Amino acid sequence: MKINRHYLRLKESYLFSGIAKKIKEYSVKNPDRKIIRLGIGDVTLPLSRSVTDAMREAVSEMSSAETFRGYGEEQGYEFLRQAICGYYGKKGVTLSNDEVFVSDGAKSDLGNILDIFAKDNTVLIPDPVYPVYVDTNIMAGRQIVYMNGNADNGFLPMPDKNTKADIIYLCSPNNPTGAVYSKNQLEEWVCYALAKDAVILFDNAYEAFVRDEDLPSSIYQIDGAKKCAVEIGSLSKTAGFTGTRCGYTVVPQELIREGTALNSLWLRRQTTKFNGVPYIIQRGAEAVFTDEGQRQTREQVDYYLQNADIIAKTLTKLGIWHTGGQNSPYIWLRCPGGMSSWEFFDYLLKTANVAGTPGAGFGANGEGFFRLSAFGNKADVIQAMENFAQGLTGG
Repeated sequence: MKINRHYLRLKESYLFSGIAKKIKEYSVKNPDRKIIRLGIGDVTLPLSRSVTDAMREAVSEMSSAETFRGYGEEQGYEFLRQAICGYYGKKGVTLSNDEVFVSDGAKSDLGNILDIFAKDNTVLIPDPVYPVYVDTNIMAGRQIVYMNGNADNGFLPMPDKNTKADIIYLCSPNNPTGAVYSKNQLEEWVCYALAKDAVILFDNAYEAFVRDEDLPSSIYQIDGAKKCAVEIGSLSKTAGFTGTRCGYTVVPQELIREGTALNSLWLRRQTTKFNGVPYIIQRGAEAVFTDEGQRQTREQVDYYLQNADIIAKTLTKLGIWHTGGQNSPYIWLRCPGGMSSWEFFDYLLKTANVAGTPGAGFGANGEGFFRLSAFGNKADVIQAMENFAQGLTGG
């Protein structure tokens, strides 16, 4: 018996597990201090009334023999896939039901989608980046090439025609930086992928935060994208499903490589390894896409965007460079005083009782930067920013 030795190349612990451990240790030593957590991107508002009403009704259905549901379709119930297609239709994107696959969240699919690709593919990943992109490819033993995101390019790296890549990860709005690609920039990425015969894995988990109508909220709003891109969405941040787990992946029928439709490969993979999202959860997810569900979830997203604005305005007032905070729930700032990202983590925790996320945890280019999340209670965010300002200015 041999283990998968690629796992030994991973960091000792997942980024957010390490952060949680440090916060716990600090809390044990300082039990009288309330830690305001602006690090992990977990939501704090409850599920909307539309969602919970739909779930209650689904629970009632499960208690009757006439309406009970057992195994569902691995691809997702048709009622939800149709609702997702309708949501895309409002963006000007036409999808068929068989191009949508319901899952238990974007994180799962971002890792699982790799099953349908050869292990000798070269993967192009931005730095800084959401750790799952890197870790899942290290686990598989793939070669990774990094593209540099930095302050000069607004943490939105663009393609280099001299770089050969087979699989490309893009995330917009970006986690961790909060930066958002423009239409022209995504057009350049689509042209690059088509020219290289590559596939873009487009992480679209934060699309609901895009309020600027000039910014794309789906890569399929770009001509030609259906021939080169898989889009992975999530209801975790859009509708608060972090604890109930539901997302979706779109694999267009036009996406063909080596004479094979990737849609058929992904369907085969899902029917073999996945039994689907529970019926009750899918009924709740369906409610998200109703008119009332959209109104209620938009109110929640607006709440988090207001938090982001509070954070961004505080940083501007303090003269701290940052990006994000608009069209995104994340704010990416340069650590003041030349501190490293982990030094600033400890400093902020001790002086302001605020926990964020060190940029170094997102890659080499994240060193010297720091991520704050707007997924908190507004009163806590206001207090955190007051503590933050007092801690930096000594006032």
